[in-house]
Amino acid sequence: MTLTISAVLLFGAVSFFAVKTKSTGAGAAVLLFLFGFFTAGTGAYGPIHDLVASFARFLSQLGN
Repeated sequence: MTLTISAVLLFGAVSFFAVKTKSTGAGAAVLLFLFGFFTAGTGAYGPIHDLVASFARFLSQLGN
């Protein structure tokens, strides 16, 4: 029998556990969560990618 676990679920659980046990900060947990979405390529990939790209453009505009 083969057990398949979604990467999003796995990274989400790891992020939740890390924050709950206070072994990492919220920033690191968000990065883990985003990494899970990018590697899984789920249907939520598009909106999350657009959000991250918009935030990157915003940060690049702050320097100008």
